[in-house]
Amino acid sequence: MNIDNIKQVYLIGVGGIGMSALARYFRHLGCLVAGYDKTETALTVQLGAEGIPVIYLDDFDLVADAFKTAGEHTLIIYTPAVPGGLDILNQFQRLGHTLYKRSQVLGFISRSRFTIAVAGTHGKTTTSTLVAHLLKDSGYDCSAFLGGISTNYNSNVLFSENDVVVVEADEYDRSFLTLHPDVAVVTSADADHLDIYGDKAHLEESFNLFLHQLQAGGTAIVKAGLPFEATIRYAADGPADVYAENIHIVDGAFFFDYVWSGGRMGGLHLGVPGKHNIENAVAAITIARQLGIAAADIRRALSSFAGVKRRFEYIVKADHSVYIDDYAHHPEELRAFLSAVKQLYPTKKLTAVFQPHLYTRTRDFADEFAAVLAMADTLLLMDIYPARELPIDGVDAPMLLGKVVSEDKRIVSADDVKDYVRAHRPELLVTMGAGDIDLLVKPLKSILEHA
Repeated sequence: MNIDNIKQVYLIGVGGIGMSALARYFRHLGCLVAGYDKTETALTVQLGAEGIPVIYLDDFDLVADAFKTAGEHTLIIYTPAVPGGLDILNQFQRLGHTLYKRSQVLGFISRSRFTIAVAGTHGKTTTSTLVAHLLKDSGYDCSAFLGGISTNYNSNVLFSENDVVVVEADEYDRSFLTLHPDVAVVTSADADHLDIYGDKAHLEESFNLFLHQLQAGGTAIVKAGLPFEATIRYAADGPADVYAENIHIVDGAFFFDYVWSGGRMGGLHLGVPGKHNIENAVAAITIARQLGIAAADIRRALSSFAGVKRRFEYIVKADHSVYIDDYAHHPEELRAFLSAVKQLYPTKKLTAVFQPHLYTRTRDFADEFAAVLAMADTLLLMDIYPARELPIDGVDAPMLLGKVVSEDKRIVSADDVKDYVRAHRPELLVTMGAGDIDLLVKPLKSILEHA
């Protein structure tokens, strides 16, 4: 596949965060771009406004004729999240198109570039976005394909004139094995996606394969404690080759020192909260230093980093109420997020709304979810968001709720959440999950801001 020859691109599942980044990339190159998704969202509406039309019915007749002729100028991209029986998918195949996964196309794009790939079961979106911001803000520059919407740039794809690209490397479906990076980061390798891998050992095997795809002379930056070979090991605190020290909070802001064997960068302010984000920052700073970016530029960019939408995103921050939304959907992500919230607001009563994501993940980590959800003073638990899965007998919200040791817990619908917040007006509210819980953000914001 020669990306330079492409003139029209159709994306099946265009509303996904990674797919929409590719849509925007090819549109930026001047290609004719369109796509299909089953659900209209704020993101698909935005794509339409940018000149990327989206259809929502699985009807091949609605696909423009320009995309139907197979050849070197037409690229059809799909996400493994779409069902195999989708008519649009099958019709493209019937017409002789070769269909490419999003990950394969990322591999084509990055093949001739200096590639910085950030992998991990969690932490990869914030870390890759921070790396891209460090390079952009310092003037070093880069293109980037991100797994979230950067708050600084209000986009999940960034463009540049140089040949440096930052890629969020997704372990789902072993997607990251299409990449051959010059710099590889692994932020975490907790058991996840066991519907794909079966067990943690096979997940770790995949991360090992990813790291072995480094270009000759490449750099592997790996979180301390992970069972992988590394050029540099990093941590939120030592022992490691590079680490954070003197972590402290001043007026709600996180500060730390970055330490390596040859010295220290002291008094760094990180624009987003949480010890887990300081750990992400240590990895990002390490990359910036490897590229020769000056300490003063690193310091400025860290302070101005505004994070990623739905990653510790403040929705309301007022004297009477604080409301934070987060994408966390794995027990360790929930633990990191809730720990940071409680560290910032130790005296406030915490009301947490959680929507579990996937039946398999809920089944595999039910005890771990229950333990971390007990950190909330009040737990509002929504039904499981199925995404690509069919229900599993005995795996549901009541099963999970029954395992949570808490005096104030209940199962709720989306309307119940709005009613509860309207009636109780919690002083510290969080919503967490990777499903459609984000549809609650605007109504809850409106309720809390209007007495």
